[in-house]
Amino acid sequence: MNSLTNDLIAIAPLLFLTFVSLIVLIFEAVMKQSSRITYWISIVGLIWTINLAFTSIMLRGTAFNSMIIIGGYSSYFTIIFCLAAIFTIVFSKNYFLNQVDNIGEYYTLVLFATIGMMMLASAADMILLFLGLELMSISLYVLAGFLRKNSLSNEASLKYFLLGAFATGFLLYGIALIYGATGSTNIQFILLKLPELISSRLFLIGSGLVLIGLAFKVGAVPFHMWVPDVYQGSPTPISGFMSTGAKAAAFAAFILIFIQIPNVEIKLVLAIVSAASMIAGNIIAISQSNIKRMLAYSSIAHAGYMLIGLASGNQIGRDGILFYLLSYMLMNIGAFGVVSLLEKNEEKNLNLDDYQGLSKTNPALAAILSVFMFSLAGIPPFAGFFGKYYIFIAAVNADLTWLAILGVLTSVVSVYFYLRLVVLMYFKDGVVVTPNIPAFNYVVLTIIMLAITGIGIYPSSVLSIINLIP
Repeated sequence: MNSLTNDLIAIAPLLFLTFVSLIVLIFEAVMKQSSRITYWISIVGLIWTINLAFTSIMLRGTAFNSMIIIGGYSSYFTIIFCLAAIFTIVFSKNYFLNQVDNIGEYYTLVLFATIGMMMLASAADMILLFLGLELMSISLYVLAGFLRKNSLSNEASLKYFLLGAFATGFLLYGIALIYGATGSTNIQFILLKLPELISSRLFLIGSGLVLIGLAFKVGAVPFHMWVPDVYQGSPTPISGFMSTGAKAAAFAAFILIFIQIPNVEIKLVLAIVSAASMIAGNIIAISQSNIKRMLAYSSIAHAGYMLIGLASGNQIGRDGILFYLLSYMLMNIGAFGVVSLLEKNEEKNLNLDDYQGLSKTNPALAAILSVFMFSLAGIPPFAGFFGKYYIFIAAVNADLTWLAILGVLTSVVSVYFYLRLVVLMYFKDGVVVTPNIPAFNYVVLTIIMLAITGIGIYPSSVLSIINLIP
């Protein structure tokens, strides 16, 4: 086989999902009522992409003249993105019922956003990183405003687009400066020349601008102001997708570029951004009465926790972020999934008080949501606890003990607003009007809950895979 054939085989997950997305697009174009068939094509396509990622996870190296990373790192993130997309599509079907006449193009946009995320995690070159980021972002801009008749959805889309375009400008100018300092956009080449570049002012300014662009995408302080408004206004399943898949994709790029940079000033900036995100996210979340805004500020705080691993700059920190991203994807998309099922139409059941007495009207949903809240708070034996544990250990090993202590203290603060929801569901009287929820959604939520519990009890099941990633 020639080198082109080998390259095509190496990027099989990306190629296959691109093919599936085009098939879904064609069905949407030629069939009037295509949403049922495109729904199943999308889910089956994503499941098969996960299968291809598992089969290629042992591969190593790059393809297409060192433009794309294959196997290992890329495959692990592909699994996270595809799982997030599957859960988003499953929860969306019931959510959009009677709200949108035909949502066939919705599935296409989710698939395109997932392809952009995969490109971000596979990028061995900053040009591909930028292309992946834009494909993901443009798809999410449209998805945020998918409820065209809803003013909040339109506002969310516009805010996300304007601020996202502004952040993209920082990122692109930073890439241009790094190219000016190094003469290359290849990430591995740049990292190999770090000892020479670390004193270059042009390189450091470029790195700072790239950091700003990626910090916006993960919703870290002080680039977080768009998060609560966009999450509140967007369709709830898309809020979950943005807070998990898009955040994981941005962190994949963050790790590729910044985990090996030894510059003390950049590490200090990352540590300060991490601390500010944990403090602001957790404290402001306490005052929120809208559950989507509460989860939005919670998302900012969790970005801060993951940035601890990046600031640590060691192998434990990197592995901790990878473990945390999988755990966070499961528990946060599960939480947004429950909210989307209860919200149904007309933005009902979005205030925390609306969840009073949920344990009496729907005990199964209350129990599942409680597990997600316990895990987000970092209470053992759930996956969220071990995610934070590995991150804090990385900080201690990197002589950032103060950051680990701050992380523990802010985690204690977060227990208040997570458990407040549990208290409302179990110890307050109220009548929650729960819409009819398909049995399949309960099955998916139960699978997510069991996965969070299983990973928490046996973290080595995920760590053994992460340890294989170079």
